[in-house]
Amino acid sequence: MSVGESSVSGSGGNHNSIPYDYGDRKADSGKVPKFNGDPEEFSWWKTNFYSYDMGLDEELWDILEDGVGDLDLDEEGAVVDRKKHTPAQKKIYKKHHKIRGSLVLVIPRVEYMKMSDKSTAKAMFASLLFISMNCSR
Repeated sequence: MSVGESSVSGSGGNHNSIPYDYGDRKADSGKVPKFNGDPEEFSWWKTNFYSYDMGLDEELWDILEDGVGDLDLDEEGAVVDRKKHTPAQKKIYKKHHKIRGSLVLVIPRVEYMKMSDKSTAKAMFASLLFISMNCSR
């Protein structure tokens, strides 16, 4: 048996281990990328956020860009009467909250408070885009 292979013989067998350097591992791998509020960094963050969302579910980015269709939401993004929705609408609503929740987690509180419309992920993203474009001028 060569180095790095393991052998198992019964319940008390010999085990060779493969060394792994945990120091090389990124601490934030798999976490949603944070936006620091700097307009100069918005494009870089948007690219990373897009990649993160597409890795989770490609429909998330569609909801971010296209909105939630005919769902009636209140100012905090909660649906007015969830029980009346079709299964397809419930699926969109659930995905909407996944992407909206990600946005709330990744933006600084001060940026969140600047937003006049926080009801949908689409509105929040448009607001972020507007704020970053106006601040970078």
